[in-house]
Amino acid sequence: MSRKISVWIIVIALAGLLSFGAWTVLLKPSGLPPEGFARSNGRIEADLIDISPRLSGRVAEIRVREGDLVHHGDVLAIMDTAELRAQLARSDAAVASAKAGVGVAAAHVVEARARLALAQSEQTRAETLSERNVGSLQNREIRRTETQVAEAALTAAQATQHAQERTVDAEAASRAEIAARIEDATLYASGAARILYRLAQPGEVLGSGGKILTLVSLENVYMEFFLPASEAPRVRLGDEARIVADIMPDMTIPATVIFVSPQAQFTPKQVETLTERENLMFRLRVRIPPEWVASRIDQVKTGVRGLAWVRLARADGSLPEWPAGLTPPLATTLPASPEPRKTP
Repeated sequence: MSRKISVWIIVIALAGLLSFGAWTVLLKPSGLPPEGFARSNGRIEADLIDISPRLSGRVAEIRVREGDLVHHGDVLAIMDTAELRAQLARSDAAVASAKAGVGVAAAHVVEARARLALAQSEQTRAETLSERNVGSLQNREIRRTETQVAEAALTAAQATQHAQERTVDAEAASRAEIAARIEDATLYASGAARILYRLAQPGEVLGSGGKILTLVSLENVYMEFFLPASEAPRVRLGDEARIVADIMPDMTIPATVIFVSPQAQFTPKQVETLTERENLMFRLRVRIPPEWVASRIDQVKTGVRGLAWVRLARADGSLPEWPAGLTPPLATTLPASPEPRKTP
């Protein structure tokens, strides 16, 4: 009896192994992410920056071409400033004239103050003589009137001086405005970027806000993708992520989760059953670290499709370890940031 039981146990075990093998080969879905991980298709993107003049004018010079890599402080384009420089020269003359006016007004104040001192002295003498019955009352009243006139003259001279000082401030502000317009005529790169489009040529006249260049910013490179409702809530802001680009399947790119949509992006028409609720999709965004982009600045391309991998938090809040195939290589030494280059 024991021998028959053993044979049946062996037969059942073999049958189970064969069934599991057949299910694995024929029925089990292939290509699923490991337990505790989620992945989705996306495209590597970056912010687009339009380079435009603040004021209308003629394009004098464009120093970059499509495809060029630029850094912070690089001169991209220069607008014609001949008219503005003429206005600046006229404003310089106006500031100098206003300052001279302040000097004249200050001299008038000194003169008025001296006349007041003399009038006060004469009034004091006249009042003393009047008390001794030596001087006449008429002379005393005349001296008092002269003192009042001198005081009014001093007040007027001081007011004129203050007005001239404010004129200097106004002319200086006007000059600063023109100087700012001249400075704005030189357009600089605000950070690392690549020239995508050159939309104007030297000699063209553009209106205020007219586009000269379109840049792809390399300071904020990211990938957006979608996860179902069963997975998205288990992804947290700040979690590590991984990107595997289609053109570089052997390279793992580190990333960080910077956005998880608080609401579903699209839903079926009726959300009634559990299966339908799982079809709710949430948008996520992972950002590639700027230092990683800087270390491979010549290789970074936008529009490349790939897979974004994220870890799903367990019930206790812990995260699974990344498998060996999704562990990025050690960071290399980053190149020194170039110094801003500006044209005087």
